[in-house]
Amino acid sequence: MDIIISHPVQLHEDLKDIEPWHEGRILLIDKPLDWTSFDLVNRIKMSIRHGLQVKKIKIGHAGTLDPKATGLMILLTGKYTKLTDKIHTYDKTYEAVFCLGATTPCYDSEREIDAHYPVDHITEDLIHEISAQYVGVIDQIPPIFSAVKINGRSAYKSAHKGLHVVTRSRQTTIHHLQVTKVDMPYVHLVVRCSTGTYIRTLAHDIGKALQSGAYLSSLKRVAIGPWELAQALAIQDLADKIKGYQAPVTDPVPTI
Repeated sequence: MDIIISHPVQLHEDLKDIEPWHEGRILLIDKPLDWTSFDLVNRIKMSIRHGLQVKKIKIGHAGTLDPKATGLMILLTGKYTKLTDKIHTYDKTYEAVFCLGATTPCYDSEREIDAHYPVDHITEDLIHEISAQYVGVIDQIPPIFSAVKINGRSAYKSAHKGLHVVTRSRQTTIHHLQVTKVDMPYVHLVVRCSTGTYIRTLAHDIGKALQSGAYLSSLKRVAIGPWELAQALAIQDLADKIKGYQAPVTDPVPTI
């Protein structure tokens, strides 16, 4: 199955036939802020079940996004769920904003700031110089508030309980990193990276390298492999299109 040329669902298509959903469809969705990946999958699953009046439909996602991240997510239905592992290997492209001079326990804005750091010594030239050092193969330590498995358990589940969590360093690749705007304390960047890269960790590490601190203020995923955010559908639009389907009304049994 060649997923490169597979056609993602568009709103103008006829979505009334359940068979293509079972055979496999690719859904490109623009994930809203504060939605979890589970929320997104569940919303579409419920829309298909109720809108098309089917009891079971297989549906999953090909890569999560944190609640505070927005942008492109790929959902797969039916037989296409078997493509999840292959799509996971594709590079991802993000538009990110780092906030310098502060840190949070989760490295993004989901939790409150836990420390402040000086930024007076940081110049735009220094930001460009330090950021360039993170292009290529790098070592990253995933945040403790992440889905990384430790002894079979997601790290964030232990971290939320206040338990001591240690995540292991691993290699990842930053193919492209461009600082597009500096508006202190905010730094805007475009990052294209390999799967498994934590942009939150990248923010944290660059903050340390600047002899300060930093956390991820906002994140938007704009591409996964050959697919771009511009192709994605709003979750509400797709759900409304599916729910808009009305089952055929059977003729009532005549009364005698």
